[in-house]
Amino acid sequence: MESKAVLKYIRVTPRKARLVIDLIRGRGVETALGTLEFNTKAVSTPIGKLLRSAIANAENNMNLDVDKLYIKKAFVDAGPTLKRMRPRAMGRGNAIRKRTSHITIVLDEKL
Repeated sequence: MESKAVLKYIRVTPRKARLVIDLIRGRGVETALGTLEFNTKAVSTPIGKLLRSAIANAENNMNLDVDKLYIKKAFVDAGPTLKRMRPRAMGRGNAIRKRTSHITIVLDEKL
């Protein structure tokens, strides 16, 4: 039985979010929460909230034992990009791409 939580349209680039997700993939939930708590990256806070949501889903919806949970899958997909323009000299403009991410965490019980 798997429990899943998804965070969509978060305003952080997928490349930066993958750095943090790679730290917790495959770990137990207690270890992962500790890693996220002491990580200095700004995206650690929303990922921690997402992990707590996945734990609550596992406990309340799937009746899984919280002590046996581990992160089976964790991945970051690119969301839509907000396109903005920055004025430059002589009437030109440069494109600014404000990227978004969709983050998914899947938990499962260790046997």
